[in-house]
Amino acid sequence: LYSLTAFLQTDRQTDRLRVWSAVGLMASARVVSTCLFVALLTCTLRCSQCVKLSNIILILTDDQDVEMGGMFLSSCCEAEPFAFPVYLSKLRYQTFYGGKYLNQYGSKDAGGVGHVPPGWDQWHALVGNSKYYNYTLSANGKEEKHGDNYEKDYLTDLVLNRSLHFLEERSPSHPFFMMLCPPSPHSPWTAAPHYQQTFSDVKAPRNGSFNMPGKGKHWLLRQPANPMPNSSVEYLDNAYRRRWQTLLSVDDMVEQLIKKLDSIKELSNTYIFYTSDHGYHTGQFSLPIDKRQLYEFDIRIPLLVRGPGIKPKLTLQSPVLNIDLSMTILDIAGVNLSTVNMDGQSFLPQMAPSLRNGTERPFFLVEYTGEGHSSEDPSCPKLGPGLAECFPDCVCEDAFNNTYACVRTLKDANLQYCEFADNESFVEVYNLTSDPHQLENIVKKVDPALLQIMNQRLIKLESCTGDSCRNVK
Repeated sequence: LYSLTAFLQTDRQTDRLRVWSAVGLMASARVVSTCLFVALLTCTLRCSQCVKLSNIILILTDDQDVEMGGMFLSSCCEAEPFAFPVYLSKLRYQTFYGGKYLNQYGSKDAGGVGHVPPGWDQWHALVGNSKYYNYTLSANGKEEKHGDNYEKDYLTDLVLNRSLHFLEERSPSHPFFMMLCPPSPHSPWTAAPHYQQTFSDVKAPRNGSFNMPGKGKHWLLRQPANPMPNSSVEYLDNAYRRRWQTLLSVDDMVEQLIKKLDSIKELSNTYIFYTSDHGYHTGQFSLPIDKRQLYEFDIRIPLLVRGPGIKPKLTLQSPVLNIDLSMTILDIAGVNLSTVNMDGQSFLPQMAPSLRNGTERPFFLVEYTGEGHSSEDPSCPKLGPGLAECFPDCVCEDAFNNTYACVRTLKDANLQYCEFADNESFVEVYNLTSDPHQLENIVKKVDPALLQIMNQRLIKLESCTGDSCRNVK
């Protein structure tokens, strides 16, 4: 994520942020005197308003980049009994989930559609991978089939409408947490009918590493033809446009949520997070479209936040990871983070230093386990087994040995050091100050002592758990 932005702008209008926050502790006691009881009751009523916990909304899109213009407007999974909604539920948060959950959710091996993860009061989760029409939902554990009628079935709008209904029906006496996961901008890139003709003249950005050879990189980056054939360029341009089209409905979702929160007088007491699961590329290093590489275009994602204590129109360079979202949400809810065994750390101190003290991490881990097929792709028989995502034009975007782990530093030096788990023990190193598009692998040019330092950091980050991850030096 590592560019943290406090945002106020929603769609085409800007709303002024009204900030308030309070932290307190209430205790109850037995009273005998009627007068004392009345006085205590009055005090308690007033104090309950002062210490009201903030509401939280997390909007998580699917495959939205930040490097390739995806902000024109996967992730680690905790064991379910220790997932953050369980903590929130114990604090009497009212919880709502809508949209995509996990690719295998709803399958028989994963418990079927009747499985509702603990901690959720309202559960409207997509079965399987991203779709916009003709899908199945688990609606509070009951199978719900949907067709191709825009008004009834378009998934992004359905998630919005059910979230608005949840806000109408909630109890104002308790805070709420909502997690909204629209399919946009994941394939098959099905835009709402009224957005299907937009961006007709838009093409993928041609700057940086677009259509460049993968010289000096892992073998998977060296296999695409360079320059790309016209068929690949046309394909990626079409994907780029259609991704933008699907995001217009997400733009509408954010606008409607802001208006609803304002109308129910909860906007000033609600944190709203907007982010994605990972980035995307369209033509970088001659790879047409995908998301599984170690470079900035695939690992950097948008993160926008607004809420109590956050100054408007502020951009922070603090590195933030997807594993930090849970800890930050729990921090906002008042959970004692020393009792939570999760790898991430709260970034509330960076967003709202008036509310929390804290430090930022000096470096962080990026890792991925490659995927492939045990047999050859019948449409690309010359390539052999072990590969995946070989389209268009038989350009493969993934493989079993596309498995890597990286250390990314920002504070002292803008570097990335990556090791591959393959029979070459391949290493890539980039200085992003002098080479922001990661065109040159400088592993043979840097001081061996630096390589050793980065290797040791990587070993520590890969082996740490919980609090020990926050203390890696």
